[in-house]
Amino acid sequence: MPTPRVLVTTAAEATIDLLRDEHGPLMFHQSGGCCDGSSPMCFAKGEFRVGGNDVWLGRIHGCDFFMSASQFEYWKHTQLTVDVVKGRGASFSLEIPLGVRFLIRSRLFTEAEEQDMAPVFAGDEYPVEA
Repeated sequence: MPTPRVLVTTAAEATIDLLRDEHGPLMFHQSGGCCDGSSPMCFAKGEFRVGGNDVWLGRIHGCDFFMSASQFEYWKHTQLTVDVVKGRGASFSLEIPLGVRFLIRSRLFTEAEEQDMAPVFAGDEYPVEA
């Protein structure tokens, strides 16, 4: 199995479940930040338009995860884990009214992991879930 580029904690999965119950299918987009503590934005699926200037990194808990292509150049050697912490973020992300915010925890891939990476796709060419 290829090395996943993005993971999710069980705490973040619980928050995703709450948001999905209220908003339906969800998606994530990481459009800023350079390191641990950056906040990905959570939207109702399709609410944020992605295209060829975005990269699809995979799915977390049934949600597509995208990043701007320019930012991916900085993060392509890094495995991201979406977590959730108490506190109000400064964004339009869906979790903000819950008094929590999603954040990124990261680590560099090992050389062995980089030999078998999950593929990425342009935001307008990512695989549709069956």
